[in-house]
Amino acid sequence: MRDKLAAVRGVTFFRGLPEDQLAKLAAIAVTRRYDKGETLFLADAPADGFHAPITGRVKVFRTSPAGKEQILHVFGPGEAVGEVPVFEGGTFPAQCEAVEPCETLFFPRAAFRDILRDDPDLAMRMMAMLSQRLRILVNKIDDLSLKETPARVAAYLLLLRSSTDSDTFRLDLPKGQIALYLGTIQETLSRIFKRFTDEGLIDIRGREITLLDPDRLRELADEGR
Repeated sequence: MRDKLAAVRGVTFFRGLPEDQLAKLAAIAVTRRYDKGETLFLADAPADGFHAPITGRVKVFRTSPAGKEQILHVFGPGEAVGEVPVFEGGTFPAQCEAVEPCETLFFPRAAFRDILRDDPDLAMRMMAMLSQRLRILVNKIDDLSLKETPARVAAYLLLLRSSTDSDTFRLDLPKGQIALYLGTIQETLSRIFKRFTDEGLIDIRGREITLLDPDRLRELADEGR
């Protein structure tokens, strides 16, 4: 119970809650483990609860009738996954799969809604989190529909730079998964990386990338708007 309580403290939209509220959340949480490639939930399945990764990462994606995969978002430790349909009481609009071996906290819908009913502060915090998730989705749609692929790649690299606070970092996903996330194919991504390297914008060594000219990358990212 103590380890579970510590994990609940690390969930973003639970931070700042009093210990008694965190304890209630920990009491309903169920620890689940998934291997790489294992499914957390399927698209159109009843939304019976949501997850919060403790370790590892998961991807949420949709598959077209032709079999093409489009990654909507990749979630890591402390982020909620699948919470929106839990509020709606409907089904999951997309599929979720483990990118690597991971452990999650699973919050059953019925028990979680009982807590929210008795805790207006937590309900307000959840509304703020859902609003933030909507902004992320709108930005994602903007990137995919309005930006050219090189601009999307540049913006992605700048996002990784911002999250690591360093000009040198490791790619957070295999190139094939990054390509799917950016709405392109791996061959196109590789060509753009080569172009950026030839132009002196980045240096690539395996999965480690150094941004040599962040200002120019920022210009490229903005050109696509």
